[in-house]
This record gives sequence, structure tokens and C-alpha cells, in this order.
Amino acid sequence: MKNLNLVKTQDGTFTARSQTFDECYHSTRDGAFRESLKKHVEPAFSLVGPSKERLTVLDICFGLGYNTLTTLYYVKKNHLSQKIRIFSPEFDEALVRSLSDFPYPDELLPFKGVIEAVAATGRYDDGNFSVEVVFGDARDFLKKSGETFDIVYQDAFSPKKNPLLWTKEYFADLAERLAKDGIITTYSSATPVRMGMAENGLNLFVPPNPEVRSGTIASFRDDLPLAPIDMALKKERNPRAAPLFDKDFK
Repeated sequence: MKNLNLVKTQDGTFTARSQTFDECYHSTRDGAFRESLKKHVEPAFSLVGPSKERLTVLDICFGLGYNTLTTLYYVKKNHLSQKIRIFSPEFDEALVRSLSDFPYPDELLPFKGVIEAVAATGRYDDGNFSVEVVFGDARDFLKKSGETFDIVYQDAFSPKKNPLLWTKEYFADLAERLAKDGIITTYSSATPVRMGMAENGLNLFVPPNPEVRSGTIASFRDDLPLAPIDMALKKERNPRAAPLFDKDFK
């Protein structure tokens, strides 16, 4: 296994600290498994999952694989019958190749075969659930992909550490690939991040789960059963508020 700096989180599950970004892959306070389940999978599937027979998911970025494996856990636990396809860009191929020995929590151990296949080949497919890890830059993937995504887990390293996956231009590319009734989940509640999404025509909402720290839900839909976030009012109160831009980081 790659020499990972393992970190035990408050829900008892393990994450790791990235040497490249000097940041953990998950919130140590919320917990690695709980963060994936409560910030991403449960909100997304409760809002868009029940209405479709097939779901295409974009997991930005694959990292330790928690969001992808937790999606499978949720689908199996709730006896959902949808066919699920997950695409996940990831620049650190060596990390993914090492994950067959990662100490996943008990909830995810039934899916060890999935992570073993992904670690070996970058893919898994059992006919109902498929995963494709695309090694390389997430922005390149978005520009080249012809897929339309029902669910997006916007789970890159933080804007301070990896700003190019949080800019207005990035969210423009993401919005082009998002289904009209699709959902974006993210742990970030930063005003520049929310501005970048809102200025690309996305409506913003407060996530529904009080068990973890709040983030943001984004969608072209304006009728989600969640509390809306009024970005026009935030801009009025703080005229200097602005999204992040590519030009500031190149």
C-alpha cells in the first residue's frame, strides 16, 4: 500500500492526509464515512434518486473512494433497483492503485471486491453498478466528457488548497454537464464558491442534514424542498463578494 498518513476521524473511520495538498481527504470532525453518507449520498439520492431508473454520478475526485463505495452501500441498504454509473476523475493514480489494503469501515467491507477491481483496472461493472476512474485532471475530463450527470459530488480538496476546482469557469463546465433536474452536493459553504455556482445559473440551498456541518446543495431546479440561499441578498449586503476566477491562479 502507498505510504499514506492515516488519520482516525471522530466517527471511528479512517481518512488520510494528502502530502500534495497538506489536507485530509475528509473532515476529521464529521468522520470519513459519515461525511460521505450525510453530506453527499443521502441528500443526493433523497432529492433525485427515487425518480429515475438510471443514474449517472460524477464523483469529484475519487480520492480514497469513500463517496463511490458509500453510494453502493446506500443503494444496497435501501434495496434500490436503479442502474448506477459512476465516473470519477483522479490525478493520483498511484493512490488508487494502493487502495485494496485501505482500512475501510465495516459498512464498506462487503464491497471490497469493487475497490480491488478499481485498484487493479480503474473499473468495476457488475451490470447494475459500474465505476470508471478517469486518471488525469478533472477539468480536462469535464471538457471532453459527453455524459450528462444526475448527481455530482463536488468533493475536491478545499478552495484554499485546490482553487482551480472551485472557480467560476470550473462551475461553468460542470453546469454544462449537469442534468436539468440534477443535484450537486458539496461540503463548502464559502461565499466565493457559492457565487461561482450562482453566477452559472444554479440555485443554491441549505443541505437537509443537521448531523454534519452544513455545505451547499446546487441545482437548476428552484423547487427543491430545502431552504433557499439568497445570493442576490448576500451580494447586496457585500458588493465586493465575488467568485474565484481561473486567472487568479494561473
